[in-house]
Amino acid sequence: MTSMQKLYLLIPLAPLIGAIIAGLMGKVVGRAGAHTATILGVLAATIASFIVFVDVMKGAAFNGNLYTWTTVGDLTMAIGFLIDPLTATMMLVVTFVSLMVHIYTIGYMADDPGYQRFFSYISLFTFSMLMLVMSNNFLQLFFGWEAVGLVSYLLIGFWWTRPTAIYANLKAFLVNRVGDFGFVLGIGLVFAFVGSLDYATVFKAAPGLVRLTLPGTDWMLVTVICVCLFIGAMGKSAQFPLHVWLPDSMEGPTPISALIHAATMVTAGIFMVARMSPLFELSEAALSFVIVIGAITALFMGFLGIVQNDIKRVVAYSTLSQLGYMTVALGASAYPVAIFHLMTHAFFKALLFLAAGSVIIGLRHEQDLRNMGGLRRYMPVTHWTSLIGALALIGTPFFSGFYSKDSILIAAEAAYHAGQPGAMFAYFAVTAGVFVTAFYSFRMYFLAFWGKERFGHPHQEDHHDEEPGTDHHHGLGPGEKPHESPFVVTIPLVLLAIPSVVIGFVAIDKFLFGDFFGSSIVVNADKHSAMRHLQEHFHGATAMAVHGLTSLPFLLVVAAIALAWFFYLKRPDIPAAIARRFSVLYRLLDNKYYLDRINEFVFAGGSRLIGRGLWKRGDQGLIDGIAINGSARLVGWFAGVIRYAQSGYIYHYAFAMLVGIAIVLFFYLTLPYVMSGR
Repeated sequence: MTSMQKLYLLIPLAPLIGAIIAGLMGKVVGRAGAHTATILGVLAATIASFIVFVDVMKGAAFNGNLYTWTTVGDLTMAIGFLIDPLTATMMLVVTFVSLMVHIYTIGYMADDPGYQRFFSYISLFTFSMLMLVMSNNFLQLFFGWEAVGLVSYLLIGFWWTRPTAIYANLKAFLVNRVGDFGFVLGIGLVFAFVGSLDYATVFKAAPGLVRLTLPGTDWMLVTVICVCLFIGAMGKSAQFPLHVWLPDSMEGPTPISALIHAATMVTAGIFMVARMSPLFELSEAALSFVIVIGAITALFMGFLGIVQNDIKRVVAYSTLSQLGYMTVALGASAYPVAIFHLMTHAFFKALLFLAAGSVIIGLRHEQDLRNMGGLRRYMPVTHWTSLIGALALIGTPFFSGFYSKDSILIAAEAAYHAGQPGAMFAYFAVTAGVFVTAFYSFRMYFLAFWGKERFGHPHQEDHHDEEPGTDHHHGLGPGEKPHESPFVVTIPLVLLAIPSVVIGFVAIDKFLFGDFFGSSIVVNADKHSAMRHLQEHFHGATAMAVHGLTSLPFLLVVAAIALAWFFYLKRPDIPAAIARRFSVLYRLLDNKYYLDRINEFVFAGGSRLIGRGLWKRGDQGLIDGIAINGSARLVGWFAGVIRYAQSGYIYHYAFAMLVGIAIVLFFYLTLPYVMSGR
């Protein structure tokens, strides 16, 4: 094993070792030992990821197995790594954001009794995500895929004494199982028709799949495989209609909101589709399916962010919408653009979540935007970093989000002009989504940091999202004032704010218009012209930003900010009047399009109905009633009949024996004649 291969192995194992120390030895090492072990592990992974990234930029690559788990016939199940530009980018993003979350957690979870357990979970989550992105085969991909799902279940339900947290983690677990069912089917079809789970072998055989159909149908096999794989991505990356778990996952502590929703779990589906680009490029139908699902998610999840009052849920619906943008880029065959937005989004979305957590700390676990206001005077670092995150999110020129988001708009436009089915709707959705995103983002910003101070007063709202700690008082008391968060909270905010501003400007040229990704992403340029269209319209990062100041998206951003300022600072009575005037629409949005109720009635209700039927008729009726109790009653009846033959008189038994002997002799003597036919 070479020194670089040892470094590859160190990257996932260092967080795993930290998780083991914090989890199994938490009482021995204490709080300081737990966070020291996990932070050092993730720090080592971050440094090693940076070294690997630099090495890959020089042209290095690796694809090989490090450990063979088992061999069944011609199938070898192994642990292996594929180190290329796509993997190196994901490794660097995952480890850096995870490191910031680990440091932030010291301050956020300081008073929580499950301190060591939480650090163990988030470090284990980092290990799982790294195993996913570094895999070179479907088996290891699936291991990482399920591992991040399992650890997210533990993290969302971290406060297990709260019924809402338990409901949320069960919801996340079950909804992801729906997506994972499709994912398993896709992997199964790949193995059935290729005979291998190794990426390189599958991608080499991919062109031959175009000539095949799914047995018993006239469906293209490659289309079915891609759609099944994407259903897995719909669950993990929270695409409509499998998005319903993500907003409820806000029941977990804020650091895991940043970890799950920024750079790790929810981006796993985006990464997977980009990795599978050699398959998706062979199916126009699958790409159209992807772009339509992404467009629906980008626009309609953004609408829901407008009516949210919980600061974390506003950011959560923003995540849903931005994941839709990434998916639209995938459907337009602009895979590098999707990964570029994944990277920029990781920084500014982690920043927004951690800033929201800082606000919650300053207000003593208050999360309702209606009970905030004027915080900029008390929390300057949180205020300025939140503003930077919001400006990056809405695509302000020169900020990181502008370069990736504007590239998605151009890619969707190119797909629309190329006549791709569904691209017209996608282009409309992502363009309209610019206005929606800016509106709900600055609604949140204005309500939290500007206007009159609404904290320090008794409130009657139902604070179902309260995050417990040693201080059970919810919100500031009369006369109390907010305070800026400690350095372990604000330093990650500042460190995340820097790439939220500059990373787009620095990286766009290399990410999108050079040979950065090389062969790790495959695009059929003859059929899909989005990347070529982007290349033709790009004249440098500065020129792109300057041109963006005169574009339609920027005008929509300015209009949305002005409208949010007018509605929530100047005339706060107008939004309430609109909600009353359009009460049907407001209820539709407030109830999240009633998808939770539909799922509850159709799927959960149907499951309960089937379960009740199986319980009543199957368990109680068939198994208990017939198989168990019925056999017992039959034996009892037979015993009741037989007991009459037990008289206790010897001559009765002797007579019965004689009769029995006579019957046996009769059959013994007559049976041969009967059998011979005489």
